[in-house]
Amino acid sequence: MRNDAFFRRLLRYYGWYTVGCVIFLLVLSILEKEGFPRAWIGYLFIFSSIVVYAGIGVISRTSDVSEYYVAGRRVPALFNGMATAADWMSAASFISLAGGLYVLGFDGLAYILGWTGGYCLVALLVAPYLNKFGHYTIPDFLAARYSGPWGSTPVRILAVAFTVLVSFTYVVAQIYGVGLITSRFTGVDFSVGIFLGLASILVCSFLGGMRAITWTQVAQYIIMLIAYMIPVVWLSVKHTSVPIPQVAYGSALSKLSEREKEINEDPMEQQVRAIFRERANDYAFKIASLPTSWENGLVDMQRHVEDLKRTNASLIEIKAAGRALAAYPKDVEEARRKWSEARAFNLARAEPVVPHTSPFPGKTAEASEVKRNNFMALVLCLMMGTAALPHILVRFYTTPSVAETRRAVLWTLLFIMLLYTSVPALAVLVKYDIYTSLLGTDFSKMPSWVSYWASVDKVNPLVSITDMNKDNIVQLAEIVMDGDIVVLATPEIAGLPYVISGLIAAGGLAAALSTADGLLLTISNALSHDVYYKTVDPRASTQKRVTISKLLLLVVALVAAYAASLKPGDILSMVGAAFSLAASALFAALVLGVFWKRANQQGAIAGMAVGFSVCVYYMLRTYPALGGSADHQWFGIAPISAGVFGVPAGFLTIIAVSLLTRKPEPQSNALVDHIRTP
Repeated sequence: MRNDAFFRRLLRYYGWYTVGCVIFLLVLSILEKEGFPRAWIGYLFIFSSIVVYAGIGVISRTSDVSEYYVAGRRVPALFNGMATAADWMSAASFISLAGGLYVLGFDGLAYILGWTGGYCLVALLVAPYLNKFGHYTIPDFLAARYSGPWGSTPVRILAVAFTVLVSFTYVVAQIYGVGLITSRFTGVDFSVGIFLGLASILVCSFLGGMRAITWTQVAQYIIMLIAYMIPVVWLSVKHTSVPIPQVAYGSALSKLSEREKEINEDPMEQQVRAIFRERANDYAFKIASLPTSWENGLVDMQRHVEDLKRTNASLIEIKAAGRALAAYPKDVEEARRKWSEARAFNLARAEPVVPHTSPFPGKTAEASEVKRNNFMALVLCLMMGTAALPHILVRFYTTPSVAETRRAVLWTLLFIMLLYTSVPALAVLVKYDIYTSLLGTDFSKMPSWVSYWASVDKVNPLVSITDMNKDNIVQLAEIVMDGDIVVLATPEIAGLPYVISGLIAAGGLAAALSTADGLLLTISNALSHDVYYKTVDPRASTQKRVTISKLLLLVVALVAAYAASLKPGDILSMVGAAFSLAASALFAALVLGVFWKRANQQGAIAGMAVGFSVCVYYMLRTYPALGGSADHQWFGIAPISAGVFGVPAGFLTIIAVSLLTRKPEPQSNALVDHIRTP
């Protein structure tokens, strides 16, 4: 009875919260119509969101261990599903997924298939058994399951290390998204925007732990749903007259395909692509004539700077020439690398438009086969990574029973589906809008959103349009647009009121903050509970344990914010890497820990270490940003899908080492029997 009353009270609270959000949106719409400054609308959306989340954090503050770590194990399935969906709909899903589909077309569906399919694995293989186990963290489960001759400490410490590494990689991407949104809608510098967003993250997780994060994430999911659906429904009506994006998707695809054919047949478009082809050929010639071409280029640039100074050229010209000289490759090897990248970039822009619906596009059957293999590898990595991500799995400790856990996974899938089935439609509708409204525009009459987004990051502009053939008309090949801005810029691209831009920013901020909260708490709890309490000071008081967790959370958050300010890569790539790392390190140990009694401590330690090492080795060997090369790829598999090698290595190692060493302790088998009993 008490649980029913609690459930009804939550429904009432969040019902009023939703009504309040709608009223707030209507009020701002009226204010905009009356001439209220746009900048202030952006400020109101960002700061009101932060105040609401911080308020929930303050109300939910706690020092109780059970409440802080697992929200008192009393979160109803419906609300746990909403919280988990918010935790899941990270900056990658909300901000970058539609952008990935915009850029990749059919191949981008791998993210949707992998992430949703992963929850089937969670429901079948992991979540109910973790709930039955009933402790606080993933290292808790692995340490108890794989206790052995060396106690539980080695497995616990190894699991903590991998939990921290995976979660840290993931949280950097979320904080990068926070900085992107905050800087765009408040006008502050990107690095400052990161630390402003971090303040909101810390208030929620610092004060109330899992309890505060859970109720904040429910509120954030409501914002995400409203923010995502309004622009996609608007675009759907605008281009197809159908208000349901999922239904309008087919019609929009057909229109986009026709427009793609027109673009490929446009003679001015072909002219621009020919210019890029010539540039690629120039880079190929320079690479072929190294080191002479590098030496001659350096001399020419130095002479050009001296000539400008000697002829009293303008300061702007001299500074531009100086910057070009400073950016010139420092040696022959750097020249080879930079010119090879530039050649590949120009060759890509010289290619005709690839149809959005074309699966695994390639010039040859072999190239198409490689793309197909990468598609399947990415789907597998994302599925297995989902079933091994510590910050997602720990959510299933918060439900009151195993049955409620299974229902929570079902609700999670439903709430994710509401957004994920809209993502492909949004990508197609935005692409069609750009292809019909921006292409053919006079450069002097370009829409204001282009300059807005170009100024967010002046070093690496998120969008740039250059008149390559000097006809003063925008062609598709002249546009370079970062996929990370597709969703955030959708209201401006579609000509929606600025209020909707602020709403999208609030939704994107909610997505990034919800996931960042969960990740930071997972890291700090692993360090405070599994390292400090379980290993260093088992007699620590509950108050001390919670205090240690809060201090560690603060330190990790600051380090992650600094890492994000360095812009280590695009959001989708960083998140993909986190999934491969999680799958390689933890998936085999978790699954075999539940379903194979013979798996023992030695096998688990070896399997986690080998799986993780294979994954990291492959990334280092094949990812150019880490000093690797695509020439080192196995079967043409991209580094983002390194888990496709790490996971089998982990499974095989656990099985082989377990069979070669003695059977696990009796208490391990007893634990398996316990968690597998309904």
